[in-house]
Amino acid sequence: MTDMPRRRPTLDEVAERAGVSRSAASRVLNNAPHVSRDKREAVQRAIRELRYVPNTTARALATRQRGVAALVISGETPAIFADPFFAKVIVGASAALEEADLHLMLCLAAADRSRQRLAELLRARGVDGVMLMAVRENDPVLHTAREAELPVVFGGRPAGHEPPWYVDADNVGGARRATEHLLARGRRRVVMICGPLDTQVSRERHRGYREAMILAGLEPLPPASGDFTEPSGATAMTELLERHPDVDAVFAANDNMAAGALRALRGVGRAVPHDVAVVGFDDLDIAQITEPALTTVHQPIQALGHETARMLVRLIGGEEPSPLILPTRLVARSST
Repeated sequence: MTDMPRRRPTLDEVAERAGVSRSAASRVLNNAPHVSRDKREAVQRAIRELRYVPNTTARALATRQRGVAALVISGETPAIFADPFFAKVIVGASAALEEADLHLMLCLAAADRSRQRLAELLRARGVDGVMLMAVRENDPVLHTAREAELPVVFGGRPAGHEPPWYVDADNVGGARRATEHLLARGRRRVVMICGPLDTQVSRERHRGYREAMILAGLEPLPPASGDFTEPSGATAMTELLERHPDVDAVFAANDNMAAGALRALRGVGRAVPHDVAVVGFDDLDIAQITEPALTTVHQPIQALGHETARMLVRLIGGEEPSPLILPTRLVARSST
C-alpha cells in the first residue's frame, strides 16, 4: 500500500496552533506592522512546527503584491545593450528572482519620458521592489526611488548618497591591486583612464589608483575620463600619450576602455607590454581575446546581480539585510 501524500497545513491551522486570529497570523506571515511580539513569535513557532508553506499566489493576492521586481538602469539604451556587463547582471538578478517566484521587469531610465513612466509605475505600486544600477550623482532616478515608498536596493552605490541597502564590489581594493601590480613590474609612469567622475564606481577606482601610487612614493598623474566604452578608452589613451609621452603603464577603469587603450597604443606603435603595460577592470570575455590578452581585475558581475536581487527579496519579505561588498581579485595575463 502506498502512502497517501501529506496534506499541506492551512493558515487557519497555524492560527489555531498559535492561539491567535487568522488575520493576526496573516499579518505575521506578510510582515505587516501592529502585531505584538508575543503573537509574532507564537505564529512563527506554529509555522515551524507545522512546516507551513504559504500559497504564493494567494499570498500575493492577499497582500496586493504584483510578483514583479524592477531592475532600473539609469543609462542610454544602445550603451546598455552593447555592454556585456549588464547582460551578466541581468542573468544573475533573474535567477535570484526566479527562486523567489518573482518576475523581472527591466526599466531603462535615461530619458525624461522613461523616467516619468518609471515614476508613474512606482507610484501605482506596479512592482514589489526596485533594484537601481548605473546611478549618477544627482540622478533624478534617486528622487523617484525615495518617493516610491517601496523596497529599494542599489547595485553599486551612487555618488553623493549612502543608501541603507546595496551590493557593491570592492572597487577601491581592486584598483589598488591593479596599480600595485604595475608598480611591482617596475613601472613608474602609471596613468589612469577613469569612467565618468559623477559615478561612485569611477571615484572609488581612481581612489584605489591614487592610494597605491602615494604609498609607493609616486605622484598620481591626472586621469583622462571615458564613458566605459571602447572608443572612449582609445580617445582617453591618445590624450594621455599627448600629455605624458613617457607613460609606461595604464590602468583603465573597465575592460572596454582598456581594449580601446590597446588599440590606441597599437596605432602609435607602442608595444604592449614592452613599452606600455595595460590593466583593465571587470574580467569580461573581451579580456581574453584582446591582443595581447588583458590583465584585469575580476569582479563577480553575475553575483552582483544575484545578490542585489536576493537582498531585495529579503526586504520585500520584511527583513532588513546588511549592505554587502563582494571581493575582487587580479587576473594576470599577457598585457603586463
